[in-house]
Amino acid sequence: MKQSFTVRQGALDGVEAFLSVAQHRNFRRAAAELGVTPSAISQAVRTLEARVGAALFIRTTRSVGLTEAGARFLARAKPAFEELLAASEVARELGEKPSGLLRLTVPRAVVPILVEPLIASFCRAYPEVEVEIAASEEMVDIAAEGFDAGIRLGQFIAADMVAVRMTRPFRFIIVGSPHYVARNGRPECPDDLRQHACLRLRRANGALALWALTDSGRTIDIAVSGPLIAHDFPTMLGAAVEGVGLAQVPEPIAAAPLAAGKLVRVLERYSPMTPGVFLYYPSRRQTLPKLRAFIDHVKSRYGAANKARVDVSDTKTRPRGRG
Repeated sequence: MKQSFTVRQGALDGVEAFLSVAQHRNFRRAAAELGVTPSAISQAVRTLEARVGAALFIRTTRSVGLTEAGARFLARAKPAFEELLAASEVARELGEKPSGLLRLTVPRAVVPILVEPLIASFCRAYPEVEVEIAASEEMVDIAAEGFDAGIRLGQFIAADMVAVRMTRPFRFIIVGSPHYVARNGRPECPDDLRQHACLRLRRANGALALWALTDSGRTIDIAVSGPLIAHDFPTMLGAAVEGVGLAQVPEPIAAAPLAAGKLVRVLERYSPMTPGVFLYYPSRRQTLPKLRAFIDHVKSRYGAANKARVDVSDTKTRPRGRG
């Protein structure tokens, strides 16, 4: 069957003209209110009556009145049209200034080191924007799930997303507590990990993540084993601090326990680099002011820190690697 490429006449066509005539009981005053000619108002009302299938006005040379059908139509159409105008106004406000609800999906590991200070300063700068943070390791479809943007490691961001850098590239490091290393020895090469208790990460898709290391530019993927499987890096890090085993985690989240002497690095020269953490969103054309304000805030806060060593401009290409 041949497709029709003609948009059918809308159910709201002529409603505004009808409501104005019903209010003024006069076609000329309705035309003046709407800034059109009386003949245009008459045509709009006739078209609406034809579509409805009933006369809505009683017209004489001296007056205009409502038929019973017109009165019933007015009773239902007036509040509905007012609600539509109110909805349009709400949407217009969201398109004019930063306001409304900004929904972000982020991994748990970045919340304390990136998201909390960022959100605090953003909320102070834009009090009319409400921010909702969904902390989860699951890679969600941000458009389908109703999120405005997400924060993720660069290698996990789809190529059709617009990405804004938040951190410099950093390493994935292997750490363990001093007590664990003293008790079990320090691994000297990747093969030594097979003799150690290694904490593992289960991906959102159910797969256990391999440990990725580099040796002279060559990537080595190792299937490790150990007593604990976690679903996020903070849990793995906490277990490593308690001496449960070795953990491979993003270097920034281990900075505090390393500085405090609660963890030590092992196999440091085998640590792989990752592209870093990015804010990402679907399209520049669909960006509302609330998200544009957040993007600019991210660039303002993190751009200066990263500019000396990396390009902080929007990018659609990230290296692929271990997350």
